[in-house]
Amino acid sequence: MKLTYSEPKIYTGGVDASKWSSLNKAEQKKALSKAWYIYYSYRDPKTHKLKRQPNIKGGANVHGTKKERTIILTQLKKALLFILDRGYNPYDDNKDLSEVISEMLEQGNDFSFKPVSKVNSVNKPIAEPISQEVKTTIQEAFDKALHIKVNTLKANSYSRYKSRINQFRKWLKINKIKETQDISVINKKIVIDFLNEVLTNTSARNRNNSRTDISSLFQVLYDNEIVIENFVKKINILKSNPERNKTYKSSVEDDIFTYLEENDKTLLLFVHFICYGFLRPIEICRLKVGDIDVADAKMYIRAKNKAVKIKIIPQILIDAIPDLIGKDHSLSLFTPEGIADEWIIEDDNKRDYFTKQFKKVKDKLGLGKDHGLYSFRHTYVTKLYRSLREDKTPYEAKSALMQITGHNTMDALEKYLRDIDAELPEDFSKYFKE
Repeated sequence: MKLTYSEPKIYTGGVDASKWSSLNKAEQKKALSKAWYIYYSYRDPKTHKLKRQPNIKGGANVHGTKKERTIILTQLKKALLFILDRGYNPYDDNKDLSEVISEMLEQGNDFSFKPVSKVNSVNKPIAEPISQEVKTTIQEAFDKALHIKVNTLKANSYSRYKSRINQFRKWLKINKIKETQDISVINKKIVIDFLNEVLTNTSARNRNNSRTDISSLFQVLYDNEIVIENFVKKINILKSNPERNKTYKSSVEDDIFTYLEENDKTLLLFVHFICYGFLRPIEICRLKVGDIDVADAKMYIRAKNKAVKIKIIPQILIDAIPDLIGKDHSLSLFTPEGIADEWIIEDDNKRDYFTKQFKKVKDKLGLGKDHGLYSFRHTYVTKLYRSLREDKTPYEAKSALMQITGHNTMDALEKYLRDIDAELPEDFSKYFKE
């Protein structure tokens, strides 16, 4: 009779683990950077051919040394051989290997391996009893996830991400959950309790952002076989209604421009880029001198995690831009010292600077929190759309506007126009007259 399965073997990163000491550091590091696992084949009942089965990692890759991985995989290999020899069939049982092993542990089996088909001549167990699953502390798990995330997120995004994760860690400590405890201690109920506290103290939006970041962390842990599932994904997202800045009245807009003309011409040009370039403040903060091509009337916008976009510079904005000829292309376009200077800080901090500068203007003119830099974008999108509607159909006007504002889809633009009340109906009084 043909064997129903092949002998399980251990993949050790493409090197011979028995010659580990003869490998140099680079070769060892390269091998450990790969996933180690057990592989074997089982005879397919339909084709009657040996078919490769899913790899078995058993959490070994959480560990960073050859010794630790080998110990775990060797024990799992022996356990696998044990149950295969006693009739385990992945096609019949349709169960995960860990499920089968758990059932046999409940039956009191210690996995001492004495082959049914071929007993060892000295009647000596070939395998030692399988060890308990390796534990990972909360501190180890969180530190590992953050170490991975720092290499996949931009500096600004990682800073916010780490801040929210550290808030969660601080909350765990306050609630008597020590970081020396196993990561499995954290369950869905604990995360929900934390999110409820965030909601109570801040807002639904912050609560949802915290949920997203914690879910992202647990997904990393799941992908690296540290936890068995990402249960945070099952926690619901709350409806959040973000407050949107209001558009400016013409009189208020004139007051702002007059004040800026007299007191802060750099901020005035910054506002003009919002009004006539339809850029977001963070996009303006990313601009370098080299991104502005006055001769061809083009500017190159570097959006977050997206390819560089090219937008035209309308003549009304070109007329406001000072002469940049001879300036170093690597200089920031907007800085506290004026136009075209060196300013090496994070983009978010640049935006915060101009937001604070504009708040001084708002305070001077008695404007409240409903108005901000974004209000200029809403105001000028509204003006442009209503002008386009004078001689175009709604679809034609939106199609033209979409190219200018940079919205990716018509649905996104229409939602934006609804949110800022750009399209209002004509006077409908006549419909009430008898």
